[in-house]
Amino acid sequence: MIVNAMASFSATTTSINLHVSMLQNATLQNKTNVTTIENPHPDWADLLLLIVKGFIFSTIIISAILGNALVIISVHRHRKLRVITNYYVVSLAMADMLVALCAMTFNASVALSGKWLFGYFMCDVWNSLDVYFSTASILHLCCISVDRYYAIVRPLEYPITMTHKTVSFMLANVWILPALISFTPIFLGWYTTEQHKIDRLSNPNMCEFVVNKYYAIISSSISFWIPGIVMITMYCRIYKEAVRQRKALTRTSSNIILNSIHQHRTSYRDRYCEHYLHPSDGELTTVGQINGRRSTSSGSAVSYGTTTTEFNTAMNTRDNSKAATELNVNGKFSVE
Repeated sequence: MIVNAMASFSATTTSINLHVSMLQNATLQNKTNVTTIENPHPDWADLLLLIVKGFIFSTIIISAILGNALVIISVHRHRKLRVITNYYVVSLAMADMLVALCAMTFNASVALSGKWLFGYFMCDVWNSLDVYFSTASILHLCCISVDRYYAIVRPLEYPITMTHKTVSFMLANVWILPALISFTPIFLGWYTTEQHKIDRLSNPNMCEFVVNKYYAIISSSISFWIPGIVMITMYCRIYKEAVRQRKALTRTSSNIILNSIHQHRTSYRDRYCEHYLHPSDGELTTVGQINGRRSTSSGSAVSYGTTTTEFNTAMNTRDNSKAATELNVNGKFSVE
């Protein structure tokens, strides 16, 4: 009897579990039907969102490629643009264009499809190219800041320091150093954790860039922190030098303006404060310009501001028949 009772109890429990599972399935079907009724065309919304995303990604990638290609073509075609500073600009444009071609295209495919479509090996290639070209782009900006520092703060040392050999050496390091933190550690598996390696093997459609602590510190220092500190230091010194030169130019301009105003006033007095003769009590009074100051003399009509031309003019314009004044040998005027 105990056995029968236990058997009947287990049968009852089994039937109850079956009823519960049937009720859960019915509830799930009802929820699915309700969702289908509320959103009868989910595919159209997903398709529209996919088109918008594709248009945005395509616009960004094409703009990056064409813009950087235009920079390279402009420097190549115009000889006046082939200066040392533009070597860095052309190399930077090349790095940015390769970022758009080799990194942003794979990123767009993942964003549009929702999964990685190119396998295990290409996942490492994509991560390596992304780190490589991004680091190279940042190092180019660092080299440009150093070049501008020497050109503005130390202009006399610039032609000696920034030669073609120096620029070539700097650009070579910019393209070689990022390979040490991109291809080598990524393909050898030094960049990530052991758990992430296992997850990648079990799920080949996943391509996530998960790094460990050591790689994060080394990579971020080389590709961000060190170049960032160098750029901030260089541009702060450039800003201080620019402020100093602006103040010096302001003082120089003020001095030039004051000197020009003084010369203009002096020439104005020399031009219009000439000799005026007028009779007064039977004598002639002469007003002359002596060293920039007006002076009057009575009884003596010698004008120290009179030039040789004026003297010759006075001599040539005497009326031989009825002259009012003549010039004595001692240099004085007398009235006839």
